[in-house]
Amino acid sequence: MRIRPIAEGDLDELQKIARETGVGFTSLPDNREFLSDKITAAVAAFEQRTPSDRRNYFFVLEDEDSGELAGCCAIEGQVGREVPFYHYRVGTLAHSSVQLDLHRTIDTLFLSSDHTGDAEVASLFLRPGFRGKARAHQRNGALLSMMRWLFMAEFRDQFPDKVLAEMRGVFDERGKSPFWECLGSHFFPMDFDEADRLTGLGQKSFIGELMPKFPIYTPFLSDEARACIGQVHRDTRPALAMLKQEGLRWEGFIDIFDGGPTVEAYIDDVRAVRKSRRCRVEIRASDEPPPSRPRWLAASTVMADFRAAWVAHGPDGEGTLTLSEAEAQRLGVTAGDALRVLDTEEIS
Repeated sequence: MRIRPIAEGDLDELQKIARETGVGFTSLPDNREFLSDKITAAVAAFEQRTPSDRRNYFFVLEDEDSGELAGCCAIEGQVGREVPFYHYRVGTLAHSSVQLDLHRTIDTLFLSSDHTGDAEVASLFLRPGFRGKARAHQRNGALLSMMRWLFMAEFRDQFPDKVLAEMRGVFDERGKSPFWECLGSHFFPMDFDEADRLTGLGQKSFIGELMPKFPIYTPFLSDEARACIGQVHRDTRPALAMLKQEGLRWEGFIDIFDGGPTVEAYIDDVRAVRKSRRCRVEIRASDEPPPSRPRWLAASTVMADFRAAWVAHGPDGEGTLTLSEAEAQRLGVTAGDALRVLDTEEIS
Protein backbone atom coordinates (compact mmCIF):
# COMPACT_ATOMS: atom_id res chain seq x y z
CA MET A 1 0.00 0.00 0.00
CA ARG A 2 1.21 3.49 -0.80
CA ILE A 3 0.02 7.08 -0.67
CA ARG A 4 0.23 9.26 -3.78
CA PRO A 5 -1.39 12.48 -5.06
CA ILE A 6 -4.72 11.98 -6.76
CA ALA A 7 -4.60 11.96 -10.57
CA GLU A 8 -7.04 12.81 -13.36
CA GLY A 9 -7.62 9.10 -14.04
CA ASP A 10 -8.92 8.49 -10.50
CA LEU A 11 -12.33 10.09 -11.01
CA ASP A 12 -14.34 6.85 -11.24
CA GLU A 13 -12.67 5.37 -8.16
CA LEU A 14 -13.07 8.62 -6.23
CA GLN A 15 -16.78 8.69 -6.97
CA LYS A 16 -17.07 5.15 -5.61
CA ILE A 17 -15.42 6.35 -2.40
CA ALA A 18 -17.75 9.37 -2.23
CA ARG A 19 -20.77 7.05 -2.40
CA GLU A 20 -19.42 4.99 0.50
CA THR A 21 -18.65 7.84 2.90
CA GLY A 22 -22.20 8.19 4.22
CA VAL A 23 -24.15 11.02 5.81
CA GLY A 24 -22.21 13.84 7.43
CA PHE A 25 -19.03 13.44 5.36
CA THR A 26 -19.29 16.97 4.02
CA SER A 27 -16.02 17.28 2.12
CA LEU A 28 -16.67 14.48 -0.40
CA PRO A 29 -20.15 14.76 -1.92
CA ASP A 30 -21.31 12.34 -4.59
CA ASN A 31 -21.23 14.89 -7.40
CA ARG A 32 -19.13 13.95 -10.41
CA GLU A 33 -18.58 17.49 -11.67
CA PHE A 34 -17.50 18.64 -8.21
CA LEU A 35 -15.16 15.68 -7.79
CA SER A 36 -13.63 16.30 -11.21
CA ASP A 37 -12.97 19.93 -10.28
CA LYS A 38 -11.51 18.77 -6.96
CA ILE A 39 -9.04 16.52 -8.78
CA THR A 40 -8.05 19.29 -11.20
CA ALA A 41 -7.47 21.69 -8.30
CA ALA A 42 -5.42 19.08 -6.42
CA VAL A 43 -3.21 18.38 -9.44
CA ALA A 44 -2.57 22.13 -9.74
CA ALA A 45 -1.76 22.31 -6.02
CA PHE A 46 0.87 19.56 -6.16
CA GLU A 47 2.39 21.21 -9.21
CA GLN A 48 2.42 24.51 -7.25
CA ARG A 49 0.48 26.31 -9.96
CA THR A 50 -1.82 27.97 -7.40
CA PRO A 51 -1.02 30.22 -4.39
CA SER A 52 -0.19 28.25 -1.23
CA ASP A 53 -3.20 29.67 0.65
CA ARG A 54 -5.56 28.34 -2.05
CA ARG A 55 -4.19 24.80 -2.32
CA ASN A 56 -6.09 21.63 -1.49
CA TYR A 57 -3.69 18.68 -1.45
CA PHE A 58 -5.72 15.51 -2.02
CA PHE A 59 -4.11 12.09 -1.55
CA VAL A 60 -5.22 8.52 -2.24
CA LEU A 61 -4.20 5.22 -0.70
CA GLU A 62 -3.48 2.77 -3.50
CA ASP A 63 -3.27 -1.01 -3.47
CA GLU A 64 -0.24 -1.63 -5.68
CA ASP A 65 -1.29 -5.13 -6.72
CA SER A 66 -4.81 -4.28 -7.91
CA GLY A 67 -4.52 -0.55 -8.55
CA GLU A 68 -7.67 -0.11 -6.45
CA LEU A 69 -8.03 2.98 -4.28
CA ALA A 70 -8.40 1.97 -0.64
CA GLY A 71 -9.05 5.41 0.79
CA CYS A 72 -8.25 9.09 0.71
CA CYS A 73 -7.26 12.10 2.78
CA ALA A 74 -6.52 15.77 2.20
CA ILE A 75 -4.83 18.90 3.50
CA GLU A 76 -6.44 22.30 2.91
CA GLY A 77 -3.73 24.96 2.73
CA GLN A 78 -5.84 27.66 4.42
CA VAL A 79 -9.56 27.61 5.16
CA GLY A 80 -11.97 30.49 4.81
CA ARG A 81 -10.01 32.51 2.26
CA GLU A 82 -12.45 32.02 -0.62
CA VAL A 83 -15.54 30.68 1.17
CA PRO A 84 -16.48 31.59 4.79
CA PHE A 85 -15.56 28.90 7.31
CA TYR A 86 -18.10 28.76 10.14
CA HIS A 87 -18.21 27.04 13.53
CA TYR A 88 -20.07 27.40 16.76
CA ARG A 89 -17.83 28.43 19.64
CA VAL A 90 -19.03 26.98 22.93
CA GLY A 91 -18.91 29.75 25.50
CA THR A 92 -20.30 30.72 28.87
CA LEU A 93 -22.37 33.66 30.05
CA ALA A 94 -22.62 34.52 33.74
CA HIS A 95 -25.77 36.03 35.30
CA SER A 96 -26.07 37.18 38.88
CA SER A 97 -28.58 38.90 41.13
CA VAL A 98 -27.31 40.69 44.23
CA GLN A 99 -30.84 41.10 45.55
CA LEU A 100 -31.58 37.36 45.36
CA ASP A 101 -27.98 36.30 46.07
CA LEU A 102 -27.99 34.09 42.96
CA HIS A 103 -25.25 33.41 40.42
CA ARG A 104 -25.69 31.26 37.32
CA THR A 105 -23.46 30.32 34.38
CA ILE A 106 -25.10 29.21 31.14
CA ASP A 107 -23.43 27.52 28.16
CA THR A 108 -23.91 29.30 24.85
CA LEU A 109 -23.12 28.82 21.17
CA PHE A 110 -21.65 31.72 19.16
CA LEU A 111 -21.41 31.70 15.36
CA SER A 112 -17.68 32.03 14.66
CA SER A 113 -15.12 32.33 11.85
CA ASP A 114 -12.15 32.19 14.21
CA HIS A 115 -10.29 29.54 12.19
CA THR A 116 -10.03 31.59 9.00
CA GLY A 117 -6.50 31.18 7.61
CA ASP A 118 -5.68 27.93 9.42
CA ALA A 119 -4.72 24.72 7.61
CA GLU A 120 -7.07 21.75 7.79
CA VAL A 121 -6.52 18.00 7.63
CA ALA A 122 -9.67 16.58 6.10
CA SER A 123 -11.43 13.96 4.00
CA LEU A 124 -9.85 10.95 5.71
CA PHE A 125 -11.77 7.85 4.66
CA LEU A 126 -10.73 4.20 4.55
CA ARG A 127 -13.03 1.98 2.52
CA PRO A 128 -14.81 -0.79 4.48
CA GLY A 129 -12.97 -3.59 2.69
CA PHE A 130 -9.66 -2.24 3.96
CA ARG A 131 -10.69 -1.85 7.59
CA GLY A 132 -10.88 -4.37 10.37
CA LYS A 133 -8.92 -5.63 13.34
CA ALA A 134 -6.15 -7.20 11.29
CA ARG A 135 -2.83 -5.45 11.77
CA ALA A 136 -2.42 -4.71 8.09
CA HIS A 137 -5.80 -2.98 8.02
CA GLN A 138 -5.01 -0.97 11.13
CA ARG A 139 -1.82 0.20 9.46
CA ASN A 140 -3.82 1.42 6.47
CA GLY A 141 -5.69 3.89 8.67
CA ALA A 142 -2.49 4.99 10.40
CA LEU A 143 -0.77 5.50 7.04
CA LEU A 144 -3.60 7.73 5.80
CA SER A 145 -3.65 9.79 8.96
CA MET A 146 0.06 10.17 9.72
CA MET A 147 1.50 10.77 6.27
CA ARG A 148 -0.12 14.21 6.27
CA TRP A 149 2.17 15.30 9.08
CA LEU A 150 5.23 14.22 7.10
CA PHE A 151 3.98 16.21 4.12
CA MET A 152 3.42 19.31 6.25
CA ALA A 153 6.81 18.91 7.95
CA GLU A 154 8.62 18.56 4.62
CA PHE A 155 6.86 21.54 3.02
CA ARG A 156 6.48 23.55 6.22
CA ASP A 157 6.86 26.94 4.52
CA GLN A 158 3.67 26.30 2.53
CA PHE A 159 1.45 26.21 5.64
CA PRO A 160 0.31 28.64 8.36
CA ASP A 161 0.90 28.32 12.10
CA LYS A 162 -2.17 26.30 13.05
CA VAL A 163 -3.99 23.22 11.79
CA LEU A 164 -7.48 21.91 12.54
CA ALA A 165 -9.63 18.88 11.85
CA GLU A 166 -13.43 18.77 11.77
CA MET A 167 -14.83 15.54 13.15
CA ARG A 168 -18.14 14.03 12.10
CA GLY A 169 -20.81 14.38 14.79
CA VAL A 170 -23.36 11.99 16.28
CA PHE A 171 -26.17 10.43 14.25
CA ASP A 172 -28.87 8.14 15.61
CA GLU A 173 -29.88 4.71 14.36
CA ARG A 174 -32.13 6.36 11.74
CA GLY A 175 -29.23 8.36 10.33
CA LYS A 176 -30.56 11.60 11.83
CA SER A 177 -28.55 14.22 13.69
CA PRO A 178 -30.26 15.17 16.98
CA PHE A 179 -28.28 18.42 17.01
CA TRP A 180 -29.53 19.37 13.54
CA GLU A 181 -33.12 18.35 14.25
CA CYS A 182 -33.19 20.56 17.35
CA LEU A 183 -31.29 23.59 16.02
CA GLY A 184 -30.28 23.86 12.38
CA SER A 185 -33.59 22.64 10.98
CA HIS A 186 -35.34 25.72 12.43
CA PHE A 187 -33.16 28.15 10.47
CA PHE A 188 -32.61 26.38 7.14
CA PRO A 189 -35.60 25.55 4.89
CA MET A 190 -34.08 22.20 3.89
CA ASP A 191 -33.21 18.83 5.37
CA PHE A 192 -29.77 17.91 6.73
CA ASP A 193 -28.70 16.05 3.59
CA GLU A 194 -29.36 19.08 1.39
CA ALA A 195 -27.55 21.47 3.74
CA ASP A 196 -24.69 18.99 3.97
CA ARG A 197 -24.58 18.65 0.17
CA LEU A 198 -24.47 22.42 -0.39
CA THR A 199 -21.70 22.83 2.17
CA GLY A 200 -19.71 20.04 0.53
CA LEU A 201 -20.04 21.84 -2.81
CA GLY A 202 -18.58 24.98 -1.25
CA GLN A 203 -21.88 26.88 -1.20
CA LYS A 204 -21.65 28.14 2.39
CA SER A 205 -22.84 31.74 2.18
CA PHE A 206 -26.35 30.72 3.25
CA ILE A 207 -24.98 29.80 6.69
CA GLY A 208 -24.01 33.35 7.56
CA GLU A 209 -27.16 34.70 5.92
CA LEU A 210 -29.65 32.47 7.77
CA MET A 211 -28.07 31.59 11.13
CA PRO A 212 -28.74 33.91 14.09
CA LYS A 213 -25.96 36.35 14.96
CA PHE A 214 -26.76 36.36 18.68
CA PRO A 215 -25.69 33.62 21.13
CA ILE A 216 -27.83 30.50 21.46
CA TYR A 217 -28.46 29.37 25.04
CA THR A 218 -27.95 25.61 25.19
CA PRO A 219 -30.62 25.01 27.91
CA PHE A 220 -33.17 25.70 25.15
CA LEU A 221 -31.90 22.65 23.27
CA SER A 222 -33.18 19.15 23.88
CA ASP A 223 -31.23 16.75 26.08
CA GLU A 224 -30.38 14.69 22.98
CA ALA A 225 -29.00 17.74 21.14
CA ARG A 226 -26.93 18.92 24.11
CA ALA A 227 -25.46 15.43 24.44
CA CYS A 228 -24.12 15.75 20.86
CA ILE A 229 -22.06 18.86 21.53
CA GLY A 230 -18.39 17.98 21.00
CA GLN A 231 -19.11 14.25 20.45
CA VAL A 232 -18.14 12.18 17.39
CA HIS A 233 -19.72 9.61 15.10
CA ARG A 234 -18.83 6.03 16.09
CA ASP A 235 -16.90 5.52 12.82
CA THR A 236 -14.87 8.66 13.55
CA ARG A 237 -13.55 7.59 16.96
CA PRO A 238 -10.36 5.91 15.63
CA ALA A 239 -9.47 9.00 13.58
CA LEU A 240 -10.05 11.27 16.57
CA ALA A 241 -7.88 9.05 18.78
CA MET A 242 -4.98 9.29 16.30
CA LEU A 243 -5.30 13.08 16.12
CA LYS A 244 -5.30 13.35 19.91
CA GLN A 245 -2.14 11.25 20.05
CA GLU A 246 -0.48 13.83 17.81
CA GLY A 247 -1.45 16.63 20.16
CA LEU A 248 -4.62 18.05 18.59
CA ARG A 249 -7.17 19.10 21.21
CA TRP A 250 -10.75 20.29 21.36
CA GLU A 251 -10.85 23.99 22.23
CA GLY A 252 -14.61 24.44 22.25
CA PHE A 253 -15.46 24.74 18.53
CA ILE A 254 -18.15 22.51 17.00
CA ASP A 255 -19.75 21.93 13.60
CA ILE A 256 -22.84 24.07 13.13
CA PHE A 257 -24.83 21.22 11.58
CA ASP A 258 -24.11 18.08 13.64
CA GLY A 259 -22.27 19.44 16.71
CA GLY A 260 -19.11 17.37 16.08
CA PRO A 261 -15.87 18.73 17.59
CA THR A 262 -13.13 20.62 15.78
CA VAL A 263 -9.70 19.72 17.15
CA GLU A 264 -6.65 21.90 16.59
CA ALA A 265 -2.97 22.48 17.32
CA TYR A 266 0.01 24.56 16.27
CA ILE A 267 1.65 22.65 13.42
CA ASP A 268 5.11 22.87 14.98
CA ASP A 269 3.73 21.27 18.17
CA VAL A 270 2.33 18.19 16.40
CA ARG A 271 4.43 15.23 17.55
CA ALA A 272 4.91 13.66 14.12
CA VAL A 273 6.02 17.01 12.68
CA ARG A 274 8.55 17.49 15.51
CA LYS A 275 9.91 13.95 15.43
CA SER A 276 10.14 13.31 11.69
CA ARG A 277 13.55 13.79 10.05
CA ARG A 278 15.30 13.60 6.72
CA CYS A 279 17.67 10.83 5.68
CA ARG A 280 19.58 9.69 2.59
CA VAL A 281 18.56 6.62 0.58
CA GLU A 282 20.62 3.56 -0.20
CA ILE A 283 19.22 0.49 -1.96
CA ARG A 284 20.09 -3.15 -1.36
CA ALA A 285 19.82 -5.69 -4.14
CA SER A 286 18.13 -8.49 -2.19
CA ASP A 287 14.59 -8.43 -0.89
CA GLU A 288 13.86 -9.78 2.57
CA PRO A 289 10.31 -10.23 3.85
CA PRO A 290 9.20 -7.07 5.70
CA PRO A 291 8.19 -7.37 9.36
CA SER A 292 4.50 -8.01 10.00
CA ARG A 293 4.16 -4.64 11.69
CA PRO A 294 6.62 -2.11 10.24
CA ARG A 295 7.14 0.85 12.53
CA TRP A 296 8.81 3.29 10.14
CA LEU A 297 6.85 5.60 7.87
CA ALA A 298 8.69 7.17 4.93
CA ALA A 299 7.70 9.98 2.56
CA SER A 300 9.38 11.44 -0.49
CA THR A 301 10.53 15.06 -0.61
CA VAL A 302 9.33 16.13 -4.07
CA MET A 303 5.84 17.61 -3.93
CA ALA A 304 4.69 16.79 -7.47
CA ASP A 305 5.76 13.14 -7.14
CA PHE A 306 4.98 12.71 -3.45
CA ARG A 307 4.78 9.14 -2.14
CA ALA A 308 4.44 7.68 1.35
CA ALA A 309 4.56 4.08 2.58
CA TRP A 310 5.69 1.84 5.40
CA VAL A 311 9.29 0.64 5.27
CA ALA A 312 10.90 -2.26 7.09
CA HIS A 313 13.77 -0.41 8.76
CA GLY A 314 14.80 3.04 9.93
CA PRO A 315 17.97 5.01 9.14
CA ASP A 316 21.32 4.12 10.67
CA GLY A 317 23.35 6.34 12.98
CA GLU A 318 24.73 8.28 10.04
CA GLY A 319 21.28 9.11 8.65
CA THR A 320 21.28 6.57 5.81
CA LEU A 321 18.12 4.60 5.12
CA THR A 322 18.65 1.32 3.29
CA LEU A 323 15.61 0.27 1.27
CA SER A 324 14.77 -2.87 -0.63
CA GLU A 325 14.26 -2.48 -4.36
CA ALA A 326 10.51 -2.91 -3.88
CA GLU A 327 10.39 -0.20 -1.21
CA ALA A 328 12.40 2.19 -3.36
CA GLN A 329 10.09 1.60 -6.31
CA ARG A 330 7.01 2.09 -4.11
CA LEU A 331 8.35 5.44 -2.91
CA GLY A 332 9.69 6.51 -6.31
CA VAL A 333 13.25 7.09 -5.09
CA THR A 334 16.76 6.05 -6.14
CA ALA A 335 20.08 5.87 -4.30
CA GLY A 336 21.17 9.28 -3.05
CA ASP A 337 17.65 10.72 -2.87
CA ALA A 338 16.22 12.10 0.37
CA LEU A 339 13.28 10.76 2.35
CA ARG A 340 11.50 12.07 5.42
CA VAL A 341 10.95 9.33 7.98
CA LEU A 342 9.07 8.84 11.23
CA ASP A 343 9.48 6.20 13.89
CA THR A 344 5.84 5.56 14.82
CA GLU A 345 6.78 3.49 17.86
CA GLU A 346 8.59 6.50 19.28
CA ILE A 347 5.44 8.62 19.30
CA SER A 348 2.89 5.96 20.27
